[in-house]
Amino acid sequence: MENFKVSKKLLSSVSIAALAVTVAACGGGGSDNKGAAPTSSPPASQAPKTEGDDKTEKPQLRQLMPFDRFDPNKEPVAAYLKEATGYDVKYEQLPAENADEKLNLLMANQESYDFMKIAKNQFARLAASGALEPLDELIEKYGTNMQKVIYEETWNSVIIDGKKYGIPEGTAGTQVGTELVVRQDWLDELGLEMPTNTDELYDVLKTIKEKKNIIPLTGGKDPMVGDIASTFGITTDWVEQDGKLVHAVELPGMKEYLAFMNKLYQEGLMDPEWGINTSAKAIEKFSSGKAAMYRLAWWDAGNINNALAKNFPDAKISIVPFLKNKDGQVTVVGTAGVSYVIAIPKWSKHKEDAIKYIDMKLEEDIFKGLAIGEEGVHHEVKDGKYYPIHPKFADEWSNASAFLTGSDQEKYPDYWQARVRKDENVQTYFETFQANAEDKKVIDPLSYAPPIDAISKNTQKLAKLREDSFIKFIGGVDSLDNYDKFLEQWRAQGGDEMIKAANEWYQSSK
Repeated sequence: MENFKVSKKLLSSVSIAALAVTVAACGGGGSDNKGAAPTSSPPASQAPKTEGDDKTEKPQLRQLMPFDRFDPNKEPVAAYLKEATGYDVKYEQLPAENADEKLNLLMANQESYDFMKIAKNQFARLAASGALEPLDELIEKYGTNMQKVIYEETWNSVIIDGKKYGIPEGTAGTQVGTELVVRQDWLDELGLEMPTNTDELYDVLKTIKEKKNIIPLTGGKDPMVGDIASTFGITTDWVEQDGKLVHAVELPGMKEYLAFMNKLYQEGLMDPEWGINTSAKAIEKFSSGKAAMYRLAWWDAGNINNALAKNFPDAKISIVPFLKNKDGQVTVVGTAGVSYVIAIPKWSKHKEDAIKYIDMKLEEDIFKGLAIGEEGVHHEVKDGKYYPIHPKFADEWSNASAFLTGSDQEKYPDYWQARVRKDENVQTYFETFQANAEDKKVIDPLSYAPPIDAISKNTQKLAKLREDSFIKFIGGVDSLDNYDKFLEQWRAQGGDEMIKAANEWYQSSK
């Protein structure tokens, strides 16, 4: 197989090692302890197999996946999984455009997929339509690994009317994705200290505007700048107050935040093209010296640093520590919850084998191989941390996360960070963002909620209404005196329905 350049050791001796590794796994606990450099992982093909697997021929399975820009059937990871589990899987992807419509059509025609990796909103719709198989009995019988490595709170996200209708794929831990960055060389030039709250931020932006005559703060489209909004008590979409869930648009701090952003806009302290900028355009303005401050996503750190260094070799970027609120406290929104759900259509011909296969992929050694490949070939361990080996990791394992169907929630965050360490800037910014947010993170109380129909059907249109309205408020196109009218519209178009349903679930979940 031309595309598959993994070492022969990785794809050999399955049956010889199966019994030995199975016994070791049953003993509980591996040698991969946190804080210590793990021992060399056994060749991934030596991962344990379910007892009796060699006695019966395994059927070919058919999986539907989200769209991506590669052919999963030609990926080395696919060959690795076939060798490690004994299951031959045919992979198909949803289209890039109109994916939901295509999925609905496939389900209406009862297309013979054995399992599917789908987005949470897609799962919600299919579960409500009755297209999905309840999995409790199958998981109880064949899902030994998944019951151990997927956290209980994560399972809650797929439980509807007391039954599991999917296998949740949790995110790679609770993470912070963005933080403000600033041209440190300009702060030094102007004798400015790093701002620590919104008053100081305002003074810094105003001085930059007066002295440098550039855009003090740039950004793209999204009216919510979390680093600033959090100082007004605006964090996650849903917050708990007095035992009830309240949506962020109803918090008094939201209007205060919009008033502050409108002040920045009216005084020329933020990009006049904020409402139409793309992220790429905002990054271009920052890296070309047209703007001083930007809310950067850590995954863009390589591009923005390289571009700035090319344009201005002596330029220096600093990360702005998360701002304090009026009480001197810092609150940061962390991303957590479920990224995808693995579901089985009611008409699947191989339900048992689908669960067996998914569970085998969560066997400790197989999962590690799936996540980061072979030690010494695709990754290495330094100071107890996983680092990719170039170019092997990028050439053969860069698309591995697409093949996940559930994850080991304790180990995957450590494995996953090998991807962050492929670029020095990306690694530095990721680790700094997380360190700055340590012990300050909050997550949305609905992060692990199951599909709630009233929220699923209203979220997208209400998010669009909020974005459009907030950009008008910030830009002065609409007066904040009309905020109550916006709230009435938001509630009438589904907001009240969402609030009622969210609180019904929240009270029942207690």
